[in-house]
Amino acid sequence: MRTAEIERDTKETQIRLKINLDGKGKSSVSTGLGFFDHMLTLFSAHSKVDLSLDVHGDLEVDGHHSVEDVGIALGQAFSKALGDKKGVCRYGFFILPMDETLAEAAVDFSGRPFLVFNAKFPVERVGNFDLELVNEFWQGFANAAACNLHVNVRYGGNGHHISEAIFKSVARAIRAAVEKDPRQSGVPSTKGVL
Repeated sequence: MRTAEIERDTKETQIRLKINLDGKGKSSVSTGLGFFDHMLTLFSAHSKVDLSLDVHGDLEVDGHHSVEDVGIALGQAFSKALGDKKGVCRYGFFILPMDETLAEAAVDFSGRPFLVFNAKFPVERVGNFDLELVNEFWQGFANAAACNLHVNVRYGGNGHHISEAIFKSVARAIRAAVEKDPRQSGVPSTKGVL
């Protein structure tokens, strides 16, 4: 089973996270930020990665620490669950429409962290969620998972739809990348290691 558990305790957040890469997309998510819970539930459903997440963060300050630290913890979990990455596809990409929005995501679990994030939001917040934190979340994830992640929103006019399209497109790209490739017995790299 390709699973991982992460516990991350700082002066700002306490996180308990579990994933199963070979799951069904079931989730139990509690971060204290309703919109963020919604995005992570969508991520789990579309990646087919089972996700259990409980977060206690300093929301009296704002959501920044919770969102960034969840990105880090989720990235660490992916890195741990993927292990040596033998037999995985490694790369994944997806273009996803969400009403008036079109988002694309491409990922490479290369062992080298890098994020390209091209998305503009027409509003600053959805509910009590600051939309600039979407970038912070994926930066934390890419760094901790040691993956290349490219996110491009080609167009969109609704902040909720743009964020949802990002989470869904990245989820679908990750789903493709972590799938087992029946033709790949070793590490998918001519270097022999990722």
